[in-house]
Amino acid sequence: MSTDTVRTAAADGAAGRRREQRGWYFYDWACSVYSTSVLTVFLGPYLTSVARHAADADGYVHPLGVPVRAGSFFAYSVSLSVVVAVLVMPLVGAAADRSGRKKPLLGAAAYLGAAATTGMFFLQGDRYLLGGALLVVANAAQSVAMMLYNSYLPQIAPPEERDAVSSRGWAFGYAAGSLVLVVNLVLYLAHDSFGVSETTAVRICLASAGLWWGGFTLVPLLRLRDRPAPDRAPGDGREPTAPGFRRLVATVRDMRRHPLTLGFLLAYLVYNDGIQTVISQASVYGSEELGLGQSTLITAVLLVQVLAVAGALGMGRLARRYGAQRTVLGSLLAWTLVLAVGYFLPAGAPAGFFALAAAIGLVLGGSQALSRSLFSHLVPPGKEAEYFSAYEMSDRGMSWLGPLLFGVTYQVTGSYRDAIVSLVAFFVIGFVLLARVPVRRAIGDAGNPVPERI
Repeated sequence: MSTDTVRTAAADGAAGRRREQRGWYFYDWACSVYSTSVLTVFLGPYLTSVARHAADADGYVHPLGVPVRAGSFFAYSVSLSVVVAVLVMPLVGAAADRSGRKKPLLGAAAYLGAAATTGMFFLQGDRYLLGGALLVVANAAQSVAMMLYNSYLPQIAPPEERDAVSSRGWAFGYAAGSLVLVVNLVLYLAHDSFGVSETTAVRICLASAGLWWGGFTLVPLLRLRDRPAPDRAPGDGREPTAPGFRRLVATVRDMRRHPLTLGFLLAYLVYNDGIQTVISQASVYGSEELGLGQSTLITAVLLVQVLAVAGALGMGRLARRYGAQRTVLGSLLAWTLVLAVGYFLPAGAPAGFFALAAAIGLVLGGSQALSRSLFSHLVPPGKEAEYFSAYEMSDRGMSWLGPLLFGVTYQVTGSYRDAIVSLVAFFVIGFVLLARVPVRRAIGDAGNPVPERI
């Protein structure tokens, strides 16, 4: 083969990789609107108000006969969605790795979540059970889709590009969240001018997120490509059709052969549980404890989204200088400070809430993007989706322990301040666990090349 032919093939390969990367970014563009407009802004306060409308004189609703304080129903629904995801993700991840057909599974999960989100238009009156069911389906589907999406990262980006590619993906997502949230804000604040009620405006915002999610998912489905499945190792007795929990146990058992990877995952599951709980419960804290209006909450979340674009890209640059692990550790210190300040915020004072939102925005995208790229280095080749199924259990607002702790703390104390400050434990413990992981050795043990700076 001539030198010119080799160069042409390399150029074509690089061009194809860039095309896939750009398509990959667009799934974040598609689904992040759900995380922003639905999970973070509108659904928490709105579903809580629907539950309170259906509550008895003591403030309790009774799903399946179980007494639940109406203010805790949203948090419990988020936790239940994780139980469903835990049962499904390992099974789907193993099937994707063994068949090499990630793309149709990604499409199925994305469109199931988009359909459930669009169906939230019908959430009104006292239909809190409908809202809880749609939330569980959408969250679980989002979790499965994100697991498959994340597992593409080590396949479309060489080690030296992953921090940058992962950061750009998060930046795309936050940019889309900002854009759609501006439109939502206009509709919500000027709903009378559009001839709709406030609740109808909220329902339109919820449903539009589902339509956006489904529409833009077409881009990655057109540009990403499936890879041939690796040969199955002789004597690998793990059954690809095993139930989800057994599949999860088999994945964790396989991770025991890579204890440093398992150590990083444990640290991530702890601190990201705290991050996702702050994201999913911040609007409830702002509305119920601080007495802030919906327009103030939307503006604060919009501020988070705008600054998160710069934060994700900026922390990606810091990682190139100081290493991804040190940069993430610094972000966990910042998260701890954010919660401490949030506990003392005065009620009815939006300025302090805006300052807190700005701080969250600057560390949010970077801590998530760099965690994802770090983990991609620790996954053994050929097991990307299977390992990312475990990773995804604590990602994008689908954590179960954080919302459960938040809900139980509020149910016991009746104070959202106590509930929010209880989350400090996740960042402290996560910091300690992450600091103890020798990342360079973990990458080598997983059978991957070690980047010059990590």
